[in-house]
Amino acid sequence: MKSAPPPRAAPTFWRRRGALAALLLPASALFRGAAALRRWLYRRDILHSERLPAPVIVIGNISVGGSGKTPATAWFAEELRKAGRHPGIVSRGHGGDAAASGLSCLVDIHADPAFCGDEPVLLARLTGCPVAIGRDRPAAARTLLAAHPECDVIISDDGMQHYRLARTVEIAVLDEATLGNRWPLPSGPLREPLARLASVDLVLAHGEISPHLRAALRAVPVAPMRLDGDRFRSISDPGQWRDAAAFAGQRVHALAGIGQPQRFFDRLTAMGLEVVPHPFPDHYRYRAADLAFAPGEPKLMTSKDAVKCAAFAPPDAWELPVRAIIAAETIGPILEKLDNGRQTA
Repeated sequence: MKSAPPPRAAPTFWRRRGALAALLLPASALFRGAAALRRWLYRRDILHSERLPAPVIVIGNISVGGSGKTPATAWFAEELRKAGRHPGIVSRGHGGDAAASGLSCLVDIHADPAFCGDEPVLLARLTGCPVAIGRDRPAAARTLLAAHPECDVIISDDGMQHYRLARTVEIAVLDEATLGNRWPLPSGPLREPLARLASVDLVLAHGEISPHLRAALRAVPVAPMRLDGDRFRSISDPGQWRDAAAFAGQRVHALAGIGQPQRFFDRLTAMGLEVVPHPFPDHYRYRAADLAFAPGEPKLMTSKDAVKCAAFAPPDAWELPVRAIIAAETIGPILEKLDNGRQTA
């Protein structure tokens, strides 16, 4: 296999409060202070949040790294549609040329992930909802509403810290494993302190959370979330599916360019597969050469990776689609707050 660039994995010193992390605490104090000041300025309306004609749901987190925001966004989009709403989705478009250039644009199921980013294209395909991207979330939302005035609620995939976009509902997807040593950047992985979670409307707990962390959430409701999916779909021939048993007794290569690649590798191992892991940087732009190895040996990847490989995937490349499993009653209080319509920064 031709080598990919070294994965930009989370620094190992983020896992514990060791000497190197402690040396960076002065910089972390500056980062935390700047983040707190910025939030205070928005809350006092000294810096102004833009309020859209449609209510906004922000789905995000407080740490660096994947926590399941994209499947959660797809779940809420589906539930909102069941409730008679017409949701639209905005995203930054990480990894795409459009976001890097500051452009705001619409995304459809045929869009190029290299231009629009992998997650927005995946969300367009998963949900069928209108999707727009932009580093400037209010501008992206305006682009979306101009093209789709029927949208009566906007879901922002990520963006908890993007306070320029006023929001009606905040949902934090929480995977305790991503919190590491619980120190702010750069000493640890936190974009905002744990106390920030006490101000959101809902926490989706991806995995178990400790009693200490549950206490930090105070009165915020917590809903369990898990990812479900046990069948593989051919990337080159999407009508072809296989169960994990079809790969039993042979070596499989797992490719993952996501925030937490080990989670994907562990999932495949738990399915009884003999896994050779190939971690890539998050939002990595795959090339045909990256899949041109070990002919005939299955290459398994996430849907986020597969969306970028569809044009050149060999017949032995497969994706594992997953969906968020969240209790149906979780949507009720969110709909009530949307009806109330009060927006906050």
